[in-house]
Amino acid sequence: MSDERDIVWSPSQARAEASTMAQFERFLADKYSLSFVDYSDMWRWSISELEVFWKAVSEYFDMRFFESAEKVLCTRQMPGADWFPGSKVNFSDQVLSRSDILSDQTAFISCSETFGRKELSWRDLQAQTASVAAAFRDMGLGKGDRVVAILPNTEVALVALLACASLGAIWSICAPDMGHAAIIDRFCQIKPKILIAQDGYVHAGKTIDRSETIGIIWAALESVQHFVLVPVVGEIGQSDINWHDLTEKKVKFDPTPVAFDHPLWVVYSSGTTGTPKPIVHGHGGVIIEGMKQSLHHDLSTSDRFSWLTSSGWIMWNAQWVALGQGATVVAFDGAPNYPDMNRIWEFVSDEELTFFGAGAAFYEGCIKATVHPAKLFDLNALRSMGSTGSPLSGEAYDWIYSKVKSDVWLAPLSGGTDFCGAFVLGHPKMPVRKGEMQCRALGNAVRSFDEEGNDLIGKVGELVCTEPLPSMPIYFWGDDENVRLMESYFETYPGVWRHGDWIEITPNGGAVIYGRSDATINRKGLRLGSAEIYQAVESLEEIQDSLVVDFEFLGKASFMPLFIVPTSGVELDEALENKINEVIKVTVSPRFLPNEIIEVLEIPRTLSGKKLEIPVKKLLLGGDPKTVVNRDSMVNPHSFDDFISYAQARKIKD
Repeated sequence: MSDERDIVWSPSQARAEASTMAQFERFLADKYSLSFVDYSDMWRWSISELEVFWKAVSEYFDMRFFESAEKVLCTRQMPGADWFPGSKVNFSDQVLSRSDILSDQTAFISCSETFGRKELSWRDLQAQTASVAAAFRDMGLGKGDRVVAILPNTEVALVALLACASLGAIWSICAPDMGHAAIIDRFCQIKPKILIAQDGYVHAGKTIDRSETIGIIWAALESVQHFVLVPVVGEIGQSDINWHDLTEKKVKFDPTPVAFDHPLWVVYSSGTTGTPKPIVHGHGGVIIEGMKQSLHHDLSTSDRFSWLTSSGWIMWNAQWVALGQGATVVAFDGAPNYPDMNRIWEFVSDEELTFFGAGAAFYEGCIKATVHPAKLFDLNALRSMGSTGSPLSGEAYDWIYSKVKSDVWLAPLSGGTDFCGAFVLGHPKMPVRKGEMQCRALGNAVRSFDEEGNDLIGKVGELVCTEPLPSMPIYFWGDDENVRLMESYFETYPGVWRHGDWIEITPNGGAVIYGRSDATINRKGLRLGSAEIYQAVESLEEIQDSLVVDFEFLGKASFMPLFIVPTSGVELDEALENKINEVIKVTVSPRFLPNEIIEVLEIPRTLSGKKLEIPVKKLLLGGDPKTVVNRDSMVNPHSFDDFISYAQARKIKD
């Protein structure tokens, strides 16, 4: 049935043959005498001959090794795969490897509501990175120390990351609009030495003062020895170190060689219980996964690339894939709907972007706002578009091809924070089918499994990966025995990575993602654990208990209801709803406000006391109340009745 999806775009022969993917295929033919019947044949080779494939990627992209590897892969297992043992690399060295050649060409452009438009040449980017690295070194920062940042998507965050990584220190960032409790929960785990923060920003024409919040966070991070401030709303005040003073030194860029699996950064992906998972990625894995992904993005030095992202989303990290290929990265920092939804398309036109990506929710918002970019803006430069974060509906495909550009290559992808990569994505030599991602990524052994671990084609199952990837987490911070890591990915199918998404592998080799299969909240591409919502909501004396689920499904808008049990004698009224929303907004993020707040008598729990989020989610997605949960395993079986009634009422309403 999937083969019948409409083809909405096909590459010209000239574009296909000029693509980076075609060039890589020619490299494989010349260097390794390899040829393939079709892409499926090439993909099967890439996941069966892992060592040859990843070696070829490193050679084709001229991966910079300070010391060569003994071999490509030891211990082909998950977790525990050992990639390029004995080698020495550095993420910043690789990203800036073209600085001398490209020199005066533009590396990075920041279009910010707060600071206006700024450009950095490759020479300037390298010089500022070297200067800040020297300042960090003077502060006592060394290999393995942590730098944390509360910054938007501007040049400050990029330079700080590159400076940190160049020293072998470990980076972590949160977006400025995130609540103080959520930021503290993340940063406290890794005990940073340096904090960099911006004390305010402009959003939708309004100045947001974050100085008090920054002060609370700084006070909570007892390990911080140096606080670097990017002042916006006030004087340096809180800190004796001004960011701008760190960028003026004239010093040589001198990156530190580190092991392939030396920690690069810590990113956070929340489960349903406990603190956010601090996922640690290594320098080499991120570098080589990005190189491979650039084949699927068809990136080159001639591109002007932008992904509409918050600094708190993994797509902020992923945009440096383009920078590493010598493309100009153009960052947008501001409200995408101010003064209206045409703002971003004006930005795409003004910056002459060749590749633009955004979360699926942005495109759905454009549809609702009935914008018609092709009528208003010159989009001649735009060749490629991407989408991720949640499933992109068929309606959005139609809208892009009818209202944005008829001959653009639309290449949605799906992957995750967990491995800073994509499992399924685009291919510049293949046709685009409506509602479908074009292929499984090279080197990524992606399958769809049923509950018994059998392969599925043309049916929806669990997204799994059956072979190791270089960019998979090297560990979770503080998880010395790998207990949380094993529980997160390898508990369901031992030795096989279970990602937590529903996927259909189509007969033609494409893929359709149908949303999360676990209880993780996914709001416009930003993932959060329900535990963080509970911590905020249940801090209110009016709330005795709560349960939240987020259910998104292909073709439907994301919907997140919050169920609460008020304290005895308290009623759920407008004032309490406002109070609940405010505590979530302040301590977590305004991005995670519930669509609806519902009062129930009890929250359903297992005999061991765990909230039954997944059964409730299955019920709200249309599951049979008799089979989605075993009431014999519940401590309060009658509590499920309120949720059945709610599900039935919503079904009638829909």
